Amino acid sequence: MVIRTRSTSGREWVLGEVVGSGSEGVVYTVEHRPGLVAKLVPLVAEPDVYRRRVESLVRQGREPRTVKLLSGTPSRLAWPLETLATSGGVTGYLMRDMRQAFLPFERLLLPTARRESLPEMTWATALRTAISLADLLADLHAEGYVVGDLKPDNLWADAEGRTGLADIDSLQFADGQRTFLCRLRSPGYTAPEGIDSDALPDCSSDNFVLAVLVHQLLMGGLHPFHGRPVDGRPYFSLDDNVRNGRCRITDREAVVLPRAAPPADLLPRGLTDLFTLAFGRAGRGDPASRPDAATWARGLRAESRPGRLAVCDRENLHVYTVERPWCPWCDQQERGGTTWAATDTGLDTAR
Repeated sequence: MVIRTRSTSGREWVLGEVVGSGSEGVVYTVEHRPGLVAKLVPLVAEPDVYRRRVESLVRQGREPRTVKLLSGTPSRLAWPLETLATSGGVTGYLMRDMRQAFLPFERLLLPTARRESLPEMTWATALRTAISLADLLADLHAEGYVVGDLKPDNLWADAEGRTGLADIDSLQFADGQRTFLCRLRSPGYTAPEGIDSDALPDCSSDNFVLAVLVHQLLMGGLHPFHGRPVDGRPYFSLDDNVRNGRCRITDREAVVLPRAAPPADLLPRGLTDLFTLAFGRAGRGDPASRPDAATWARGLRAESRPGRLAVCDRENLHVYTVERPWCPWCDQQERGGTTWAATDTGLDTAR
């Protein structure tokens, strides 16, 4: 079905096939403009507030602070370019088509998908991706933006380790005296203070989810709070494990994981310390004590410096920290677990 929309400048834009959808909006191709897509949000709770939010983002996209965020090729942000409206009053916006330069982020976390889309990806690529993600979040925070609903579904990545962010309309930000809030929550990607709570997100809550995503990137997709409680209590959800601090990084005896899960000691000590700060008692109870995005970027860069990575003698896709005396991915292969080789058995542990 063809959908006709009109921008605030009066130009008509014709939308084509659906290429994506989420909890609030639907993304369409734009006829005769292959580099653009359009997002329409038909079920938004406060249409007028949403329209003003998008108009503000379009305007801020021309301001120096945001122009700096949007610089570079490919652009890291699917920023709203023009506000759209249908004849029925549905609001949305035009944005760059992230598929032109990136893959969905989740394809890096699911071993089977990773093997299909990025067969040459190694742990060094995962490190670069984590650095890029931390840099992107640090830059957004420095300019006063909070992602609020940071998760794999709104992230993108490429084979070089570059990352991008979509769903910009859910950012929390200020425009003059008004603040546009983010009230979205995603299971498994919510900081402890936001679980079963109306607490608004801030940079600290973004930093918690950043640590979750970095862990997943470096641990073959494994969520840091994945696992069955070792005390015999039933497993309910990742959020329940977050709420109760069940995390192998901070307590080796907290959860039971599949034998094929990557071992905790494949991480270098410096990064393990950052994860402990983020996920331990202090990080869960005092959000301000968590490592921020800039700290993560520095720590990850330190582990990617020359001399900090080793390559397996038997499999050149097996890259690991020099702190490990032998290749952890070969050990994984023997256990039938996730590795970076073409023979990876594909244990999908992302959720």
